[in-house]
Amino acid sequence: MGPRSGAARAAGRLASFALRRVLRRDGAQLPGRVALAVQPRLLSELGGDLRDGAVVVCGTNGKTTTNNVLAAAVEASGRRVACNREGANMAAGVASALLAAPAADLAVLEADELSCIHILPALRPRLLVLLNLFRDQLDRAGEIDHVQDVIVRSLAASPETTLLVCGDDPLSMGVARRAAASGTRVLSFGIAEDLGLPAERVPEARFCQACGAELSYDFRTYAQLGAFRCPACGFSRPALDFSASAVEVGRGGVAFDVAGPDGARGRVSASFGGVYMVYNLLAAFAAASLSGVSADDFRRALNAYHPANGRLQHFVVDGREVVLNLAKNPTGFNQNIAMLLADERPKSVYLVINDDFNDGKDISWIWDMDLERLAADEGVRVLCGGSRANDVQVRCKYAGLPASLAADVGEALAAVSDEPAARPLYVLCNYSALWPAKAELERVGEAV
Repeated sequence: MGPRSGAARAAGRLASFALRRVLRRDGAQLPGRVALAVQPRLLSELGGDLRDGAVVVCGTNGKTTTNNVLAAAVEASGRRVACNREGANMAAGVASALLAAPAADLAVLEADELSCIHILPALRPRLLVLLNLFRDQLDRAGEIDHVQDVIVRSLAASPETTLLVCGDDPLSMGVARRAAASGTRVLSFGIAEDLGLPAERVPEARFCQACGAELSYDFRTYAQLGAFRCPACGFSRPALDFSASAVEVGRGGVAFDVAGPDGARGRVSASFGGVYMVYNLLAAFAAASLSGVSADDFRRALNAYHPANGRLQHFVVDGREVVLNLAKNPTGFNQNIAMLLADERPKSVYLVINDDFNDGKDISWIWDMDLERLAADEGVRVLCGGSRANDVQVRCKYAGLPASLAADVGEALAAVSDEPAARPLYVLCNYSALWPAKAELERVGEAV
């Protein structure tokens, strides 16, 4: 380690100390920014300090939960882990996580899809987990083919990396197809059975990634995910290396059987999530197995895991259950709607949409939210908030959902205070709305 690298590490750790201990603020980004400003190549050096290398998790939806469950499982196996648990998933956030854990054996790191081009060539991770690809932040990320190009180039620059990909997603398999042609080793995971779920109104992908013909499906799980095949050229879901079967999804959570290579198998269950969570936990199980974590250690870690970052986090406020979750694009909202419909109780929903820079200014995607399905639930009451509350209210009107406005969570709670306490409130927020809502709920309620 040269003097410049030593100075970069010292500057980053000093910034972290000042933020966390003096200012009592989150140190998830700034320490890495400071360190990389001093030594731009520091990520490669920090990655070289890891005895067991790194696992990187990326994809449009589910990165943070998958990453944190995987990190907990590796820790349960007795190894020290560096992890960006707060979801700071660009190069600076990754650098901050590595600086905060200088004695780590393995890094488990969430990466923004477009930041993979900086993170993968620097860290050369042993595994890249690609969960899914959906439209998201169009004014920053562009169309999905641009995101695919970036991930393919990132893998080409890190030839040691194995791609663990969702075999049910034709868009992710489009990446896998191109990466495999350049020599990347590819393993896949997916759901092995038809869950009998209704197709969504606006799927993300209809056409073959190889020839452009319209895809056929034996079954869909959600959005464009499922047992797809191209009748023209044979592009299709691969034989799955890790598969979920005997899947159970309900208000009480999810459960499924896992079968993997080399005898990796077990029953996985969690008290949270919907169909999308089956994919997240299956991916975490597969990555943990490939990282030397036993099924028993994985289950023990999952049993002890409680969402605490605004993703499916539960609170009680004056006796009322409040469920907070991130929903930042059409697919994310549609999966939350499916979760709401699985809850047969009368309920209230507070939809909070901002258009800050990290959300994306273009919110035209709200017209692809399948609110018409929610309108069929006669027991639902809807409130809208955020800087684009009026736009969401108009969208609700066209879906046949009368909706009122609430400036914040406190006002939403006051609006439903005349309802029985047994009636839950779901708070669904996009990026910049999530943390203020979480802070308010922590102030007025109790996390459970």
